[in-house]
Amino acid sequence: MTTGTPKPQVDTSRPHPARVYDYLLGGKDNYQVDRVVGEQLPELGKDSARQNRAFMHRAVGWLAANGVDQFLDIGTGIPTEPNLHQVVQRTVPRARVVYTDNDPIVLRHAEALLVGTAEGATDYIEADVRDPAKILDHARKLLDFDRPIALSLIALMHFIPDEDDPYGLAGTLLEALPSGSCLALSHGTFDFSPELKESITGTYGKGGIALRFRTRDEVARFFDGLDLVEPGLVTAHRWYRDTPEPPVSVDTVYGGVARVR
Repeated sequence: MTTGTPKPQVDTSRPHPARVYDYLLGGKDNYQVDRVVGEQLPELGKDSARQNRAFMHRAVGWLAANGVDQFLDIGTGIPTEPNLHQVVQRTVPRARVVYTDNDPIVLRHAEALLVGTAEGATDYIEADVRDPAKILDHARKLLDFDRPIALSLIALMHFIPDEDDPYGLAGTLLEALPSGSCLALSHGTFDFSPELKESITGTYGKGGIALRFRTRDEVARFFDGLDLVEPGLVTAHRWYRDTPEPPVSVDTVYGGVARVR
């Protein structure tokens, strides 16, 4: 894997979603400013992070088992094994994966941890989903846009406020993908715990992190014009295919996989 990017400068004065997520998953690649946010969240926050991670494993594993061998993962986060490329390359060793995140600390770990199989390849770009053209231009260096690609937006779009046009950003990315490509997306919701909305959004907000959890109908808009695969758009722990049913969990995250027509 190559990045060709200079050593990143990490801002440790402000929390970042990728590092807060790392803390919630029990990781050590975070700073005090991130832990302050994580420690103020209810236990539900940790449950949500674990639930979301497990959904990613099942979703991309199913995609790989069904012939998808190219992945564009945006909002990668700090590598927590097994990461996406490790899951898919177990099934398809030749799989190619392009990772994207806007936190420079992720790049620090990318060269060491995002190393694929000899048959496949991984790459990383430091970029923000708000700049889809930059992401797509870089991804084309490794991925073949004439063949199906899985776009992974895992626990990302709820950090994109309405004024930044999250649906338009997702649409721009999907429009670049050929027929037969797929979208795997998870998104936080307060549908089942409205009483926590003020405390959770307030905790993130005090750290300067915008949080926009959405209703099921709002999350469903990301899949407009796509063909949802069974079981459709459901809470994340209810999304599974050729694996045992996951343990019952709290309902805090929606997840779905859909095909591009």
